Amino acid sequence: MEAHTAPQTNLGAESCTPTRLDRSGYLLLSRLDAEGAMSIGQLADAFQLDVSTVNRQTGALLRAGLVERIADPDGGLARKLRITPRGADRMAAERTCRQTDLSRLLESWPSEEVARLEDVLTRFNREVERQEGRAWPRGTGDV
Repeated sequence: MEAHTAPQTNLGAESCTPTRLDRSGYLLLSRLDAEGAMSIGQLADAFQLDVSTVNRQTGALLRAGLVERIADPDGGLARKLRITPRGADRMAAERTCRQTDLSRLLESWPSEEVARLEDVLTRFNREVERQEGRAWPRGTGDV
């Protein structure tokens, strides 16, 4: 769902759930958590993917009980997907695992280099979002 993919490591695996969320599942859950209920079409637009691709990916989340279908709260005809409490828990656990993996990967780096990497990646991501006109939803304290 993003242009560049980093290999998934097992650096923090001992503290993580035995079954990790795949990248697409994690990104979909993150988006639903940040923006609330969305239709498959809205998710496809948000990630610039074909509806059939998002349909397959969300189908796996539905079967796992991580999202649920609900009537459109705005009264539209399309059903929407909403993250379930179980999905929110799995997403939070996965986020912790990913943060642990990244912390371990960078633990030997000087703090100045970590800060520089953060600054450059933030700048890069914001520029991509600006050019595509598709900002990722962020909370007030997010970078």
